[in-house]
Order: sequence, then structure tokens, then C-alpha cells
Amino acid sequence: MNAPDPTPHAERRARLIATMRDVGGGVAVIPTAPERARNRDTHFPYRHDSYCYYLSGFIEPEAVLVLIAGPQPRSILFCRAKHEEREIWDGFRYGPEAARAAFGFDEAYAIEELDARLPPLLAGALNLFASLGHDPEFDGRLTRALNAVRSMVRAGLAAPAAIRDVRVLIDPMRAIKDPTEIATMRRAAEISCSAHKRAMRAAGPGRYEYEVEAELLHEFRRRGAQAPAYSSIVAGGANACVLHYVPNNAVLRDGDLLLIDAGCELDSYASDITRTFPINGRFSPAQQELYEIVLAAQAAAVAATRPAAPYNAPHEAAVRVLAQGMLDCGLLSGSLEDVIAAGDRREGGYFRFYMHRTGHWLGLDVHDAGDYKAGGEWLPLAPGNVVTVEPGIYVRPAPDVAEKYWNIGIRIEDDALITSDGCELITSACPKSVADIEAWMRGSG
Repeated sequence: MNAPDPTPHAERRARLIATMRDVGGGVAVIPTAPERARNRDTHFPYRHDSYCYYLSGFIEPEAVLVLIAGPQPRSILFCRAKHEEREIWDGFRYGPEAARAAFGFDEAYAIEELDARLPPLLAGALNLFASLGHDPEFDGRLTRALNAVRSMVRAGLAAPAAIRDVRVLIDPMRAIKDPTEIATMRRAAEISCSAHKRAMRAAGPGRYEYEVEAELLHEFRRRGAQAPAYSSIVAGGANACVLHYVPNNAVLRDGDLLLIDAGCELDSYASDITRTFPINGRFSPAQQELYEIVLAAQAAAVAATRPAAPYNAPHEAAVRVLAQGMLDCGLLSGSLEDVIAAGDRREGGYFRFYMHRTGHWLGLDVHDAGDYKAGGEWLPLAPGNVVTVEPGIYVRPAPDVAEKYWNIGIRIEDDALITSDGCELITSACPKSVADIEAWMRGSG
């Protein structure tokens, strides 16, 4: 089996060790995700932990990464031993020695040796860098290792005096994508754009949402992606007003819109695209009216997505355009400032028709790691950040809402890479304007 280039992962480990040294040094213990049972004798498809992968490149289950930030920095992998019979049933395993060589670790041992080897590694360390609360079973394993060190206090050994959240150190690193990550995310975006275009052509009155979902999945795998990055949303008509709709089992009706929120995961990195289009290939006047409002809101948000801008600036720009659009078409009444000030109050505020934020970090996780505020202030965007830009409007039937707008749900989402002077939409190949969508669905785009 071909291992990925170990260089980026080794560089990240070195950076983390340097950061650990800045706060006194110690030992970081980072397990991968456990396998999860789906039902009797079967498991969900395995997906490794993003933090462990970010630092190791290793995707097998039952693995633990240990980094030592001391006079002699060390990186140690614990993983499954080679096992001929299990490989016949479950497939290839690197085993410790091959994993050490392929992934650039200083040492590697069988996972069965972790409990015996961890206490001596922790003894004398000032800090234990871990992430408690995510896996209770592994938390217990760490606690037992700490207690083993504490039991040797009369021999002059001391357990770490402090436990620090290792994710706090890794998150700022993950927020800035390196060239390897950006190249992978560009490819993931390209695959997802192709899948959305295929879905647009496949949709039509009388088909089922799951048939369109199947087209997305087909294109993801056909183009080399390993899986969807999240459960695909294929929501026709009123279903588009359910933000996290996932049954995907309704029939598509002539005259309705279809909202698709879907993206692939390629080599562990997510893409995230939403497009909304008419099932019959032609927007009605009311649908186009609201669609153009959302499209203009996204354009305003994209213009505000630039380095040094506060993270919230794109959201504020989108809200201003959406709120004005809601006033112009009669969904809301009053002044623009009052509608914005009402905020998340349903009475008179834009939140009634736009109840989510305009984006999130994107990377190894579809809602990627990292804070959005520090010290009560929005963090500034920086080159290398990747964010989504996804305004929307969702109109449920109500006595004070014109019937022509009922059950219209629209979201337009792209993935934006922050550059030195603005941002680049790496998902721009997917049709988005009314003219481009209608032309593509006619087969002439």
C-alpha cells in the first residue's frame, strides 16, 4: 500500500512540539477515533480522527500518537501489529515497523504495548497535552497511566502537574491550510462541482430525491472521492425549509425548487456546496425574486471575505442585503435598521426567514476546528483560511406571507479560500446564476 507523503505531517508534528515547548514542554497523547458498531457483527465505515490524521497521516483504527517535547523530541506511533489472519478478513495493516518507516516516526510499537509504555513516557513531564471528554474509554486509559506514575512517587517519579487541551494548540495550525491541504481541497471542490452539475441534469418532476442523491454519490466515487463529507441534503419543495433535512425520500414536483447541500470528502478533506434550482428547469417569478436576493447577499458576503476582516464581516454583509430584500418583497415591514436590530427575535426580525449564520471553517472536518472569537472579539480572517459562504431564505406558509412565496427554501453555498488580497471561490465551477442554471438544465450550458 502506498503511504502519503510524510513530510507535511512531520512538519506539523515539529511545529506542535515547538509550541508545547513554549509552555513548558511535556507529552502529547492523541488517539485516533474508535470503531463504531452499526448493528450486530457490523461496523459503520471507519473514519479516523482528524487531529491524529493531521499530525500523522495514518488512517488505521487502534492507533495512538505520542509526541514528547523534551531535550530530545520524539514522535511515537502505537498501532495494530501485523496479523496475517486479520488481514485476510479485514485488509492490509502496516504494522509498527513499516508504519515507522513509511510515516516518518522516531519509534513505533504495537498498540497492545501502550499501557505499559505510557507511564514511563509521562513520568517527569511537566504537562500532559490531551483532549479529555471526547472518548470516555480512552480517558480511562489515560487516567490509569497517570495513576501508575503517581504510584511511583516514592521512587522519585512525578506525574504531569497539569493537563492541557492539546486541541487548543493544534486548532490555530489547522486553521491555516498549507499548500498540500489547499491542493486536496481544490480537487475535492472540483469533484463536488461535477456532482452538483450531474444532479441538476438528473432532476425532474416525478423523480425521487434519493434518485438525485444517488447521482451525487455516483459522481463522488467515480471521480475518486472516498465518501460524502456529510449526509447529503436533497430537499424538494417544502423540505428545503428544513435546514438539516436528510430523509431524501420525497417525490420531486413540477414547479418546486430543489435544494442540494452536498460535498465529497477526498483524502480526509471536505468540500461543502449548496445549490438551489427549479426541478422543471425554469424559475417562477417568485422563486427568481427570492433567489436573486440570496445571490446578491452571497456576493456581498464574498466581497467582505478578505484578510484582516473580522470573521463576522461576511455574515453582517449578507444579513444587510437579505433584510433589505425581505423588506422589498414584503416578507417583512419596517425600517432596515429595525429589522437588523431585531436580529434573532422572530417578531419583525430577519431571523424568521434566515436563521443560520453565513459560514463556517472548512477543512478536515466539514465544520472545521478552531474558534471564531477570542477575548470576545471576532478573529480576523487570514490567508490560508477556508470558509463557506452560505446565505439563504426559508419561507414557511403563514397568514401574513404572500402565498406565492410559501415553501420556498433557497441556500447558495461556496467554499472560499482566503488569499493575500481577498478570497477565491474554489467551487465557482458549479452554475449559480439564474441564466447559467437554466442553460445547464436545458443541456446548453
